[in-house]
Amino acid sequence: MKERSRKAFRLMLGVFALSIMVACSSNDPEPDETDDGYVATPQPLTVPPIFQRLLPPPIIPANNPQTVEGIALGRKLFYDPILSGDGTQACASCHKPSTAFSDENQFSIGIDGFEGTRNSMPLYNMAWNNNSKFFWDGRAASIEEQALGPVENPIEMHNTWENAVGSLQSNNEYPELFNKAFGATIITKELTAKAIAQFERTLISANSPFDQYLLGENSLTPQEINGFAIFMDESRGDCFHCHGSEFNPLWTDNIFHNNGLDAVITDKGLGNVTGDPSQDGWFKSPSLRNLAYTAPYMHDGRFATLDEVINHYSEGLVYSETIDPLMKAVSSGGVHLTEPDKADLKAFLLSLSDPSFINNPDFQDPN
Repeated sequence: MKERSRKAFRLMLGVFALSIMVACSSNDPEPDETDDGYVATPQPLTVPPIFQRLLPPPIIPANNPQTVEGIALGRKLFYDPILSGDGTQACASCHKPSTAFSDENQFSIGIDGFEGTRNSMPLYNMAWNNNSKFFWDGRAASIEEQALGPVENPIEMHNTWENAVGSLQSNNEYPELFNKAFGATIITKELTAKAIAQFERTLISANSPFDQYLLGENSLTPQEINGFAIFMDESRGDCFHCHGSEFNPLWTDNIFHNNGLDAVITDKGLGNVTGDPSQDGWFKSPSLRNLAYTAPYMHDGRFATLDEVINHYSEGLVYSETIDPLMKAVSSGGVHLTEPDKADLKAFLLSLSDPSFINNPDFQDPN
C-alpha cells in the first residue's frame, strides 16, 4: 500500500472513531426481562477497534439481545448433536472451529450418509451482514432463520423441530438453561434458534496480520504489500469490487454475483430463491478472511487450493447470460496475471487469516 493511502486510512479512522464508538455504546441491549420478572445478564458484543472505526454497529434484533446466559446456551446447542434425527450430528459437525467454522470436505455429509450440493459456509462477522441474507443463495433473512434450516433439512440433520424440541425438553440440563436464558419453562424452536444466533454473533474475526498492519501494530512483507496493490488494481487482480478494500474490514460486499464459473448453470443460487432468471447462478461473495483455513473454495467447493481460485480469475472465466458485469475480463478468459503477481496476490490474501479466531477458547466445544 502506498504511504499516502495508508495516511488517508488512518485519518479516516480518527474522523469516524468517536462517532461510531458512541453509536456502538448506545446500541447496547437492555436487560432481557421476561414475563415473570427474570432478568438475563446483558453481554453486548465486543466490537474490535478496526470494526468500531469503519463499520456501523452490529445488527442485534430487539427481540434477541445478547446475554451471558443466551450465548452460553447457544454455544452448548451448537456443539450438541441432540438436535439431529439420530443424535449424531451437531451444527459444529459441518462448521468446525479449526476451519473457521466451515468444513474441510467439499460437501458435508448428513446423518443418513447423503452429501449436500454446496460447500459449508464459514461463520464469522455475521452481525455485520447488512443485507440480512444468509446462506450461499440468501434464502434466510436473519441468523435466527438460518439456524432453523439444518434441523429439518433431509440431507443434513433430518429431524423435525417437534422431535428436536422434545429431546431438549426431556433432557436433564436444557429446561433449566432455557429458563436462565429466556425465563421460559417451555422450550420452542424459536428460542432454540435465538440462542444459537446469539452464540454465532459472537464469532468475530478481526485480528489478522493485515488488520494489525492497518492499525499500525506490525509490518507486512513487500510481497504482501504488492499483493494488495494487485488486489486493488483494475487491470490486474480487480478483486475489490466484490471483496472490499482496507476501508471494508469484512472483505466482502455481502452481495450476490455470478463470477464466471460455468457456461451452463445447473445450480441457480439466488435465482432459485427469487424466481428471477436474471439472477441464476448468483451466489454470495464470501469473505476473504481466514482463507488459510477454509478450503475448499467457491459455493460448490470445486477448488481445492487458493492457487486454483487465483487461476480461475486469471485465465478461467467463462461467459454465461447472467455473468456479473464486474467480470469484465471474461472475453479474454480472465485478467492473465503473471506468475509472480499470482504469488504476491496469494501472500496478501493469506495475510487476512486470523489464527486467534480459530483458537479462541470462547468458541470451542463447552461440553
